[in-house]
Amino acid sequence: MRREIVRCHRLGVELGGVRVLRDLSFSVDEGDFLAIVGPNGGGKTTLLRVLLGLQKPSEGHAEVFGAAPGSYPEKIGYVPQRLFFDRDFPLGVREAVLMGRMALKTPFQHYNKTDRAAAEEALRIVGLGAIGNRRIGALSGGELQRALIARALAGKPELLLLDEPTASVDPEMKTSIYDLLDKLKKSVTIVLVTHDTGTVSRFVGRVLCLNCSMVIRENPAGTPGGDAAQQVYPYPVDLLVHHPSERPESNSQILRP
Repeated sequence: MRREIVRCHRLGVELGGVRVLRDLSFSVDEGDFLAIVGPNGGGKTTLLRVLLGLQKPSEGHAEVFGAAPGSYPEKIGYVPQRLFFDRDFPLGVREAVLMGRMALKTPFQHYNKTDRAAAEEALRIVGLGAIGNRRIGALSGGELQRALIARALAGKPELLLLDEPTASVDPEMKTSIYDLLDKLKKSVTIVLVTHDTGTVSRFVGRVLCLNCSMVIRENPAGTPGGDAAQQVYPYPVDLLVHHPSERPESNSQILRP
């Protein structure tokens, strides 16, 4: 039996009097590759913030590694949707990736050989080993996303959370990032927020369609059509099959082939 990494039970979040998430119940096991799709404002980033321990639930509960979210930051790698920084700041790619080791360090502790070796390995994994000395502000959008993934991998995480890692890259680089994640899923559990509903089903094991409440599609590859995703999008999308005969659980549905 695989170890459970994430568990949410009847999770709800209210922000400023607005219900952002409602009655979410799902789990993520070791080795899973889960994609979270849905329209803007559907609660995708809020859910990641809950798993990171940055947002408290209003109802229900969440556990990550069997404890309250935020209890084990050293076990989680996070790739944010956007990185705001001064592109003229003289920070090298290698130094930026080393920052992924900070959760493993005590205050004022310097990086050591183990940290630097981990950063070099992460750069190699994402294909940036040759440009470690380049200034991070000089990177293209796709190279920057790979550097952020390398930073997350440098800490040797057991769980990798990514928030729209392909939002600002060209189609060719987008495909290369998904190919990279497809390789990474063999060694790390992945939860990915994305709008690429048509592309992502070829790579992931499950898709969680989220618009406040949710629908989950198991084994989505090769299943165009249906209405699971369309239930949560207000506009036409590439769809995942939703078998209507299957049993709903609370306000969500766990869909199996």
